[in-house]
Amino acid sequence: MSDFDAIDALLADVGPQAELPPPDVRRELREQARLSKAQVARALGVSPGTVGAWEGGRDPSDEIRAKYAYLLDGLAAKFPTEPAPEAPPAEDEDETGDESESENEARDEAGDEVESLVAPEACVLCGAPATHRVAGFAQHLDPSDCRPATATGTQAAVTQAAVTQPAVTQPAVTQPAVTQPAVTQATGMQATGTQPAGMQSTSPAPEATPHPAQRPRGPAKRAFQEQSGPADLIGQTVQAALAEHRGDVEATLAALLKRAIPDAMRLLDETRKGARYDIVAHPWIPDILRKQTSKGADRIWEARPKWTRHELPPGRHEVTALDINGAYLSALKTHLPLGQLEHSAGFAHDRRRAGVHLITPPAWEHEAVLPNPIGNRDEPGPLWVTEPTLRLLLRLSGPKHALCEPPEIHESYTSGATENLLEKFRVALKEARDTAIAADDEVTLEYVKAMYSKFVSTMGESNYNRELYRPDWMHIIRSQAFSNLWMKALKAHDEGLTVVRAMGTDELHVIGDWHRVFPEGRGVTEVKMKDIYTAGVDAVDDTGDMSGEEE
Repeated sequence: MSDFDAIDALLADVGPQAELPPPDVRRELREQARLSKAQVARALGVSPGTVGAWEGGRDPSDEIRAKYAYLLDGLAAKFPTEPAPEAPPAEDEDETGDESESENEARDEAGDEVESLVAPEACVLCGAPATHRVAGFAQHLDPSDCRPATATGTQAAVTQAAVTQPAVTQPAVTQPAVTQPAVTQATGMQATGTQPAGMQSTSPAPEATPHPAQRPRGPAKRAFQEQSGPADLIGQTVQAALAEHRGDVEATLAALLKRAIPDAMRLLDETRKGARYDIVAHPWIPDILRKQTSKGADRIWEARPKWTRHELPPGRHEVTALDINGAYLSALKTHLPLGQLEHSAGFAHDRRRAGVHLITPPAWEHEAVLPNPIGNRDEPGPLWVTEPTLRLLLRLSGPKHALCEPPEIHESYTSGATENLLEKFRVALKEARDTAIAADDEVTLEYVKAMYSKFVSTMGESNYNRELYRPDWMHIIRSQAFSNLWMKALKAHDEGLTVVRAMGTDELHVIGDWHRVFPEGRGVTEVKMKDIYTAGVDAVDDTGDMSGEEE
């Protein structure tokens, strides 16, 4: 390379940077294309959190900026956006600097993401227009801005409620909803403050402040208001599929099952909006979590139970085979490592972290009545287990149960953890499942089951889900399901039932009145009766092979 070539390269590096659209347009283009943050991040070689930061106002630089601009230009050509209406300034133009400072203070104090709104939305605390969203809810950043409405405004709201309340039984067809666009942006608290849901006000004052008694109590910077978006997303997807296939249930279900994985990832993105932690979708993974061969397994032991009691009490007994509902769905509530796993050795277990651990398990002396918590293992010595298995062993070695000695921890790969990383995702799926069961909607029920079961099974080394590569999470969630089943077996034993069999994630066989121990039903906290058979002396064990899982 000549001197002039080097200069040309230097000039190219310091040339004008690619133009980027405003942050709100970046997010709008991605959502219009039905792309997740993880998909964009994978294409650009960054993390989903970085994409979220770009959509929140930060700008990339250098080569990655050019790539991001190229992507946005392509999306803009496919999905032209309409210019957003200008938001009426709440304060004078020269006070924007203070507003940015308030935003930074709010982020530091609350620890939640703060995003600017293109158009003001009603504050969940006072009902007045707010230009920022904190933890997913529109609200004022400065508590001094969040003030009650004037007495006249409050009185008008109360009077309006009194006027519209008797008209509940009359169809509200004379007042189209489009005449008051601000009403559609109001929170659920406002809708219930003056009239039933779906009813439109006949007064030209759509921003009436809710009564002070209806305001949520709690810290000013947090508004844990229930959202209906993610659960509605599932219902809308099912209805759209039914319409596309002209009501053909089999064709609709086949199409929904085929798209269950990308839809689960889209739902995950939706439920993570405004969350405190970003999901690291493709971290560095230690070799113990990588498959040893293309068709082999890694070195993690999930402690899957496969246990049958060797001897029953004398006599013939009626055995009930119970089915545990939504085993993997419940297991989504578990301690998951947030970031890249870090190696440590010679330290005691830190409950603030989660991951995988090399342990020497304790001896188990209760095989006659309860399964071994680490499952059926033929080889003695140390093994790599997941966070739920380690926590189960530590729990059983504690003074409350005192069933074994504590495990010996040799080394670990862990990261800072939280039990609620997937909680909104789990709740959205659970609510959709509950609604489908109540409506006897088998299409939605099977679709939801496919979403959470395939979400878990494909987050490891799978060609079906390129958006998320977390084999540590996959093992942890599976082990949590096994641990949950083991604790149900312990509960049955402690309540006087005879545990006969524990298999997989969802199969528990017991002798005795199980109704006084477990509620019966189809909910995730309930169990179903799968079969009844007779076992014991002079009885033919007609159980067959009932191992397996609901997934």
